[in-house]
Amino acid sequence: MTTRSTRRSERMSAILGRLTDSGSVHVGELARSLGVSEATLRRDLALLEEQRLLTRTHGGALAQDVAYELPVRYRDGRHRDAKRAIARAAVRGLPSGPHVVSLTGGTTTSEVARRLSDRTDLTIVTNALNIAMDLVLRPRVKLIVVGGVSRPQSYELVGPWAEEVLSGINIGTAFVGVDGVSVAGGLTTHDETEARTNRAMIARAQRVVVVADGTKVGRVTLARMADLDRVDELVTDGAADAAELDALRAAGVRVTVAPL
Repeated sequence: MTTRSTRRSERMSAILGRLTDSGSVHVGELARSLGVSEATLRRDLALLEEQRLLTRTHGGALAQDVAYELPVRYRDGRHRDAKRAIARAAVRGLPSGPHVVSLTGGTTTSEVARRLSDRTDLTIVTNALNIAMDLVLRPRVKLIVVGGVSRPQSYELVGPWAEEVLSGINIGTAFVGVDGVSVAGGLTTHDETEARTNRAMIARAQRVVVVADGTKVGRVTLARMADLDRVDELVTDGAADAAELDALRAAGVRVTVAPL
């Protein structure tokens, strides 16, 4: 059953998606396309403005002048089929038998976690609170949650405490979510503290698998997590820019395009 909060989350994701595409939205047009009243839509816009994700105008809203990071709760429904396909392809490369897997935060890594939850021989390390909440209910998985300071946008625990814990863990395979992956920028994200914590996780891994839907390929955001020489495989979908994928392959990254 769809809850009110889920419907609001989907609406807000749609609003922010329209702003990304066109730079502005009109209350009346958007209310009709989403099947809600103008009063409901205005309340949604007010909430998004409080979070500094848009600027309201008399008849609608404008995108912020700076690039912003959508909170996880508004990203979860976007490109869902692609993210599930990426997760299916990504976990196929895991060895059988005991293995230590780590997961950064993100909507695609959350799909990977769901694919791992039935394994009985894994130790899973994560700094993502939402992933930990899902996995703690799976008694056959040994779960290690990395401590730190919570970051509401990504539900991750980050900072020096997280990095200290990660420094003492040996990781077989790290599944890493990104906001951008490119030859020009390497692996990037919006937040410098998150980048540092994810860098610590990557440093402890024997194998690094980046899971990113096609919209992230070729994109560069603020903070660099790692260079491409630390990446063993990129798993993405068919929406990724073909020329950028060829450039990544030429840089030595194994690229897997997951079939939908």
